[in-house]
Amino acid sequence: MRYRILGATEAYDEQGAPLPVGGRRLRALLAALALRTNRTVPVESLIAEVWAEDEPPTDATAALQALVGRLRRALGKAAVASDPGGYRLTVTPEDIDLHRFERLVREGRAALDHHDPASAARTLGEALALWRGPALADLPDRSAATRPEALHAEATRARVEARLHLGHASDVVPELKELTAAQPYDEALHALLIRALRDAGRGADALAAYENARRTLAEGLGADPGPELRALHAELLDPAGSAALTTGGANRLEAPERPGGQERPGGQEHSERRGNLRPRLTSFVGREPELAAIRSDMRRARLVTLTGPGGSGKTRLAEEAAAGHPQAWLAELAPLDRPEAVPGAVVSALGLRETALMTSEMTVTQEDPAALLVEYCAPRSLLLVLDNCEHVIGAAAELAQTLLTRCPDLTVIATSREPLGVPGEFVRPVEPLPPDPAHRLFAERATAVRPDFDPEEDAEAVAEICRRLDGLPLAIELAAARLRLLSPRQIADRLDDRFRLLTSGSRMVLPRQQTLRAVVDWSWDLLDEPERTVLREVSVFAGGWDLAAAEAVCTGPVADLIGALVDKSLLIAEPTSRGDMRYRMLETIHEYATERAAETPELRTAAGRRHTAYVRALVEEAEPLLRSADQLPWIQRLETELDNIRAALQRAIESREGEDALAIALGVGWFWSMRNYRREGAGWVAGILRLAPPLPPDGPDGIPEDTGDPLHWSWMSLRLLHFFLVAESRPTEALAGEEDRAYLRRVRDAFAQPVPAAARFPGLIWPFTAYFLDGPDAAGPGLDDVVANCRRYGGDWEIGVSLMFRTHQAVDAPGNLSGVDEDLAELRGLSRRAGDRWMRAQVSSAAGEAAMARCQHAEARVEYDEALRLAYEVGAYAETPFLIARLAEIAYREGDRDLAAKALHEAGIEADRYGVSDSWAFIRTLQALMALDDGEVAKARALFEEAHADAGRGTPPPQFIAALQGLEAQVVAAESGPAQALPLLADGLRGALESRCAEVVIASLVEGGATLVSRVGDHPRAARLLAFGTRLRSGNPRPMPELAEAEQIETAALAALGSERYEAERAAGAELTAAEALAELS
Repeated sequence: MRYRILGATEAYDEQGAPLPVGGRRLRALLAALALRTNRTVPVESLIAEVWAEDEPPTDATAALQALVGRLRRALGKAAVASDPGGYRLTVTPEDIDLHRFERLVREGRAALDHHDPASAARTLGEALALWRGPALADLPDRSAATRPEALHAEATRARVEARLHLGHASDVVPELKELTAAQPYDEALHALLIRALRDAGRGADALAAYENARRTLAEGLGADPGPELRALHAELLDPAGSAALTTGGANRLEAPERPGGQERPGGQEHSERRGNLRPRLTSFVGREPELAAIRSDMRRARLVTLTGPGGSGKTRLAEEAAAGHPQAWLAELAPLDRPEAVPGAVVSALGLRETALMTSEMTVTQEDPAALLVEYCAPRSLLLVLDNCEHVIGAAAELAQTLLTRCPDLTVIATSREPLGVPGEFVRPVEPLPPDPAHRLFAERATAVRPDFDPEEDAEAVAEICRRLDGLPLAIELAAARLRLLSPRQIADRLDDRFRLLTSGSRMVLPRQQTLRAVVDWSWDLLDEPERTVLREVSVFAGGWDLAAAEAVCTGPVADLIGALVDKSLLIAEPTSRGDMRYRMLETIHEYATERAAETPELRTAAGRRHTAYVRALVEEAEPLLRSADQLPWIQRLETELDNIRAALQRAIESREGEDALAIALGVGWFWSMRNYRREGAGWVAGILRLAPPLPPDGPDGIPEDTGDPLHWSWMSLRLLHFFLVAESRPTEALAGEEDRAYLRRVRDAFAQPVPAAARFPGLIWPFTAYFLDGPDAAGPGLDDVVANCRRYGGDWEIGVSLMFRTHQAVDAPGNLSGVDEDLAELRGLSRRAGDRWMRAQVSSAAGEAAMARCQHAEARVEYDEALRLAYEVGAYAETPFLIARLAEIAYREGDRDLAAKALHEAGIEADRYGVSDSWAFIRTLQALMALDDGEVAKARALFEEAHADAGRGTPPPQFIAALQGLEAQVVAAESGPAQALPLLADGLRGALESRCAEVVIASLVEGGATLVSRVGDHPRAARLLAFGTRLRSGNPRPMPELAEAEQIETAALAALGSERYEAERAAGAELTAAEALAELS
């Protein structure tokens, strides 16, 4: 496979034939994946890139999943891999034109640097031929194209330069004229054009080209030409006098005068000093995109400030960005403790007086160091790096503004934990390293400590270290240094105490950079007391918060203080899809803030109480809205706040605040169920129930007595919720013994009364306790009682859910769907009024089941499709694998084997992704049936055994157990003959009759028996059984392949018996009772 993203996104197969990648979003998805070759791209990143110009859909994860499915269908299943947390395009860099382009540009530049212009021109020409531009045209957010477009410009200039070296000056002039017209402010291109005209013998044209460049820069930017253009101009005016000036490179500078007109000692002029950046002793890892972005920023702004938390790598990134500049100077402000010392420190850094380092004790000998700096910098093209400005922020900002307004060719890069606030400042936040670069950094630094270190040997621990250290380069380097004593797993396990662990920094850096605690202490020391108070208070949050939450939990002028902490890089502010901002702390900062909060226990406790109260109010407000037409933003809100809900529950349980814990659990119980957090919810509820009062004693009617406690029904509801969550997530653990059964009966009996608590969730699910207490068919009468009670006390949602439960039960029970159509008709109206997409999905699913029972596949497909759409929309992922498998069954029964196989594969992926393991039994049952059809008996046996094991881990409904027994009989018949299979089928029929399965289930088993006895040659019995099955179906047709098998039975029986005998046996079979039909099989 080959992919092209240097222009419109295109894909080609192994033979070079184009593949259809239609649709704007599909191309954006492919471009985003191809940009990160063979790397897992997080789901959140893909959503942000695909929907960069639009509001993402409410359930963006499901929409992305559907888009990935379309892409796989276009490219092949193996083209896009599903990894934990994201997706990956399974290709090598050479399969992507962008990565080939980058490699060729690197090789071309290297050839030019090694004085091989012929190879450079050829290689760069090959690179530019790949460009169909603009790069990444299908990505709505153009920021990702910044680097490739910058490389394209660099490659274009480098190829022209190579051709100039080869003597092709006349040939490149037309191209350079086009390029300078398109990019009028690119001085390097103007310089190349002037050189080309000069080398072609067109001196007058070269002077005119210089004048055009000068005028363009002056009129468009208010700027004068830079050093290289001025040097070329001088050479053109006086070739002999300019012989000492080089003419071929971008690093050319004029020889400046000494400041103030002073002569150098001895009367000799020395060459201009070239900056003070020192060579680094360690490699630069993982910041290539940021480096390109900063250099781009420097072309647009003269002050670029790199902001970020301590240890994020601001200084190193600034140095790397400055490294390519011929006159780059680094002024280290960290040692200063007086703002007025800032100008003098910069004077010292530039070597304008005899001192190496400015300290707080030094007396400034220059009367006005700022004036000296202006005098020196004004005539020069310099790059000044002001490093670590945060503790002298005002003085640094004042000096930067003074120099920038008076020195037109000066550019400043500042590093600080907050912006300088100078007009024209371009702020570039330095984010933590993403996972891959963070792993590379750890591996490189680890190898320096332990040369035999192999990061792949303990990749999981390395990944955990980098993640828990927030991708902070300093913290990762400190952790890598610990490999002298500890393994990666030991380091990862000790990160809960990271500030004691990470203390082995370089002795050559300032003390505040030698340990992780010192780095964060430096930021803490710069805060005033109200800022420290709020940082302590927000440590009670988990996973982030918005401004309203902060105002509910924190004290003081919260908005101003939160803003100050964001500016100082201690909090991170991120926009949300709702249009507001959400705040969070890096884990390292959060742990530090937690430690500081522990120093003030009363403050921490009070903030914790306010946080618990905020979470409780939030879930109580959300609870009824989760079942309304307005549910989607509230579902997303609770998903976003899930970590805060967990933190509040943990705090309430630990502090034995039972009422708060109870209210939060009941408020979020339906969310846990709908969004498949059932196992987690069961764990929380179990912990809360340890705070509950004992179950009240029984009253005269044998039902737990309502003692008048205002929380009585709340605690009873929590007990029922616990049963429900355990039964849905770990059904085999729902009842551990007779004591549990007696306890559950008492809870059930309390809700079996006609009371309001039994007409709302979770009270209305009480009939399903009968499934565990009295058997699968015992819930029916209770469902009628629930419907009546909900009509009395409940609203549309409660009535609808109770009817929906009853409808599902009726479809699976005897009665030939009696009353189902009436309930479905009412349900459709109720679900529309309630607006709950989950309920509407359940109604569509129930209608689909009813249609399947009647063999109305087209109708069933419509209903299942609608149910699946709604389930995705609302995020009810526990429902999706079964719905997809049902659609696969329809495809199978209609003869579309390929579609059925693909759908079953997709259902399996969904089941694994969302942990819906009970779907696998049904998926594998269908796969086994398909294997039998293909004659793959061994495969069918293996799939049956897996399905049987899957079913044994849960509590499957009787109709599925019957289907599984029918499948086993078919497998045995294929292995050992029909006679051996008949007893198994008889056992299956007996169980189905005892558990009161629906007629269509009984019919399917009986007709399976007819097939077996027909193969044995007992055609009279086959005819009777087939007729009994036909009667049970009540006029509904048989699905395939049962229909084909019935036709074969009938054909064989007619041939063996003749029409008269056949009709007689058929008539007898139609009169059989269920017991007699069972006897026929036994």
